[in-house]
Amino acid sequence: MRPNARKNIIYSIVLLVAIMLVYSWRNRDKTESTVTEDAVVVADKMTFSGKTMGTTYNVTYLDEENRGLQKSIDSLLVVFNQSLSTYIPDSELSRFNLHDTLVFDLPYLLPILEASKTIYENTNGAFDPTVGPLVNIWGFGPSGPELKDSVDIRKLLATVGFSKIEFDQNQLRKKEPGIYLDFSAIAKGYGSDVIADFLKNRGIENYLVEIGGELVANGVNEKGELWKVGVNRPEESANAADLMGIIALQDRAMATSGNYRNFYMLDSVRISHTINPATGYPVNHTLLSATVLADNCMTADAYATAMMVMGIDEAINLDEKLDKIEVFLIYDDGMGGFKTYASESLKPFLSFPQ
Repeated sequence: MRPNARKNIIYSIVLLVAIMLVYSWRNRDKTESTVTEDAVVVADKMTFSGKTMGTTYNVTYLDEENRGLQKSIDSLLVVFNQSLSTYIPDSELSRFNLHDTLVFDLPYLLPILEASKTIYENTNGAFDPTVGPLVNIWGFGPSGPELKDSVDIRKLLATVGFSKIEFDQNQLRKKEPGIYLDFSAIAKGYGSDVIADFLKNRGIENYLVEIGGELVANGVNEKGELWKVGVNRPEESANAADLMGIIALQDRAMATSGNYRNFYMLDSVRISHTINPATGYPVNHTLLSATVLADNCMTADAYATAMMVMGIDEAINLDEKLDKIEVFLIYDDGMGGFKTYASESLKPFLSFPQ
């Protein structure tokens, strides 16, 4: 082989390696899922955690083969975020928010739209993924408070309403300009479902999946018992050990929403991050925490959010109306303490710390 030809081959190989390294580096910055610790294996029990959607995830499962599935799950979450993240500029959701129509490329947007439509209708609009601009203007978005006066609210309300979009099996369309979709109130639950389905498809029957506090449990733990999860006391200063209740999950998903940590004070008024889509203003009621159990975490996550919009009385009415969910509600008793409400079907699985 001539020296020049050999040099050209070597140059081509080096260039190809350089391109692959640059591509990997750029895509590392775009993804929202990175490993934080190595998997831990204890007696066929696999445990690992990572970061995704601006929060953490934790996965535990029992597997006699001790299969390490974290890299596959991380890859799955990268694709998931490429569909539903509002922080990735070229995600499906970001592209729709910039334009009027989107043809689906990935498998995640259509199911979350279908679930959102059902829950939007069942809650009379209390759950509404188009409320994002109002959340941002009240100061719970990336740029801080933007509210100038009541004109801002009235103007933004004209662009709020899940009924102002339409979709079929192939594409999503805006009926009116200015609609902005944000699935942050349901995406972590949906992501937990996606990981759970991945594990189930690998033949794993016993697992606990959690993203940002939203959980899916199946089967039993290493002791042969149902997975048990605590519900924190609704106090800003509460730590992980300050539990209001403990729930045993029998092949169920669970999500909790609350106003007791994400708020700020303005002129001695507490401004909650939960915005009522009907009024455009933060909610002001006695419900402090809503925990919802359902067949899947996407549903539980959305209903927990809706109940925090509704307040205690409407939340209880919704629980009595729907058969497929159970709830555990914590609310202010008006005297500096707490009261709780639990669905009748949940009570056998609910215990209280001594």
